[in-house]
Amino acid sequence: MTLPAPIRALRRPAGAPAGLWLLLVIAAAIAAPLLTPYAYDIQELPAAWQPPSAAHWLGTDEFGRDLLTRLIYGARTSLSVSGIAISISVLCGMTLGAAAAWFGGWFDRAVTTVVDLTWSFPEILIALILVAIIGPGTTGTMVAISVAYLAQFTRLTRAQIMTLKGETFIEAAASLGAGNAHILFRHLLPNALAPVLVSAMLATGDAIILEATLGFFGLGAQPPVPSWGGMMSAGSALVFKAPWIIIFPGLAVAITVVAINLYGDALIAELDIRARMRRAV
Repeated sequence: MTLPAPIRALRRPAGAPAGLWLLLVIAAAIAAPLLTPYAYDIQELPAAWQPPSAAHWLGTDEFGRDLLTRLIYGARTSLSVSGIAISISVLCGMTLGAAAAWFGGWFDRAVTTVVDLTWSFPEILIALILVAIIGPGTTGTMVAISVAYLAQFTRLTRAQIMTLKGETFIEAAASLGAGNAHILFRHLLPNALAPVLVSAMLATGDAIILEATLGFFGLGAQPPVPSWGGMMSAGSALVFKAPWIIIFPGLAVAITVVAINLYGDALIAELDIRARMRRAV
């Protein structure tokens, strides 16, 4: 019995620790209320700036809130915002890219032009502009991240569909009277799905950094809701007095992003994505 590729990736030297870390972070985010006796939003000013101890394993912040508690709840915010945003971007990008490649003509030229224009701007610039228009908060952050990475998935899907549309099984489906929607959603998109999903996983790591950046600037999740970027922003003013406030959220972002990339590389190796990408170019 052949194991699924995500499980096989765990057997690789880099994939095993990376995958276990990601499972740990996701499990902690889901079970956050069960893992800590403290509340993330209740202030205890007499306990402010306490270093790591038996009572507070990672110390407390400037308002006396347990840092480990806020770090776990911050994982829930950062992972959910980044994951939902990338999922929306993947769905929209795959739909646009597949339609552009299949129908061609003026629609393909219009989509390609808009996507290339978007691609020419850094993701952080697009995100900052959109958050400035929509307003700070989790909703604005998700919209900004979705739009910022839309071009990546549109281009990738279009390249995959352009390669697949000339295959014999597509011509056979068309000759049997299959409609455009049937061919797109039953034949083309399922065959183009694996490279896009792996790319989406790697993009999630970048989205976590982007979400943390927006949170650092005060444009992400608004207090008292914790996010890793917001925690680092608060800790930046206290880096010499209470360095643990910025160090631990920064380590959480760094380790999680590295783990996503390492596990993504292991998954790429298992699915032979690079060979597929070379054939699609």
